[in-house]
Amino acid sequence: MVRESWASRVGFILAAVGSAVGLGNVWRFPWMTAEYGGSAFLVVYLCIVLLVGVPGLLAEFVIGRRSNRNPAGALARLAPGTKSWGYVGLFGVVTALILLSFYSVVGGWIVRYFLASFSGSYFADPSGYFGTISFGWEAVAFQVAFLALTALVVLGGVRRGIEAATKVMMPLIVVLLAVLAGWAVTRPGAGAGLSFYLHFDPAPIKNDPIGMLRAAAGQALFTLSLGVGTMITYASYLGEDNSLPFDGSVIAVLNTAVGVLAGLVVFPLLFAFQGGLTEVTRGGESGAIFMGVAGAFREMPYGEVVAVGFFAAILFAALSSSISMLEIPVAYLVDEQDVSRRNATLGLTALVLVTGAVCALTPSVFTFVAGTLVDLMLTAGLAGFLVFTGWILGKNALAEFDSGAGGIARSLGTPWLWGVRTILPLFLLVTLALNLYSLLSG
Repeated sequence: MVRESWASRVGFILAAVGSAVGLGNVWRFPWMTAEYGGSAFLVVYLCIVLLVGVPGLLAEFVIGRRSNRNPAGALARLAPGTKSWGYVGLFGVVTALILLSFYSVVGGWIVRYFLASFSGSYFADPSGYFGTISFGWEAVAFQVAFLALTALVVLGGVRRGIEAATKVMMPLIVVLLAVLAGWAVTRPGAGAGLSFYLHFDPAPIKNDPIGMLRAAAGQALFTLSLGVGTMITYASYLGEDNSLPFDGSVIAVLNTAVGVLAGLVVFPLLFAFQGGLTEVTRGGESGAIFMGVAGAFREMPYGEVVAVGFFAAILFAALSSSISMLEIPVAYLVDEQDVSRRNATLGLTALVLVTGAVCALTPSVFTFVAGTLVDLMLTAGLAGFLVFTGWILGKNALAEFDSGAGGIARSLGTPWLWGVRTILPLFLLVTLALNLYSLLSG
């Protein structure tokens, strides 16, 4: 079976950015920022993206391009005779399925809010509306609709499905958010929202440094799609002429820019039309942004129009990430088990329909999976990939890093490998230990 590849470098970058630019940016990031004090969280998050996220992204790229395989096949191929590393890669495949299980539920919420925005049916009672539709059999029905859209793209393959779709969706996400941000920041009262978001106040860091670190690290890995093997899978379709340092930097910058842009929409709207953060948006709940912005839309002129644009952007972002989550296990079945793309996509979609339905019907399961479990699995997964890159691949990883890179980028290879071998895995292991301690003591 001939393995697929990207049609263009731009297609790969947009697909990778699309994977990273998802609900982590426009759903999770704003309410995490609200819960942890605004600008303080933003600063810590940006530092972790730069110092941990980008090197981790490059490590996954190195594994993927060198192996031309999915996460499980990649680690098994690059460490022949050592089955244990293949299991580390398989852990990433399982993580992708667990991620998609809760992610598809939130995707269903977005589909519903997008449709309801045309009439503004949730404006009158934002909290009550979310409480009614968030869990139950109707939530399952919209989860099915979201998964069907995801599967339709993955069925098309790498070029005709994923690459073609993300080339359309990514520009639309940026344009919609930029237009909304440009309008939001000019509203009377928006300045207070900008100050909360962008004016640095170190107090939240001093008050809860461990909690801030855990939250920002989990958010950074979630938004960059690290620790699950997405970037290993996407890089496996790459050619040798691509500069991995350049592509990784572009992807990280674009992903972070979209997250910051989403904040420039949400916080000015909340402060301009609701006078600030409510208990809902400050509480860090999964429905915080849905309820918070709905209240703002209710108060503004032409709220339905703004709401349609906002939820359209979120829907495109959600789809661009869910596509990558489904592609990971699909690639595993196609590469390792010789299953056709069609059968792999349909079979895995059916599996996630079941596991996602459990999340949609049981709020406590959803909360645990979407928060604690995902943070633990992503942190453990990326730590495994970094140790593999630094100690198993070693000089081969450095050679892959240098392949296609220019002189300046190549000069960064040795310090990158040193960090991947030592500092970054230690940081992730400490974060993992803190998360486990919080889980067991909580």
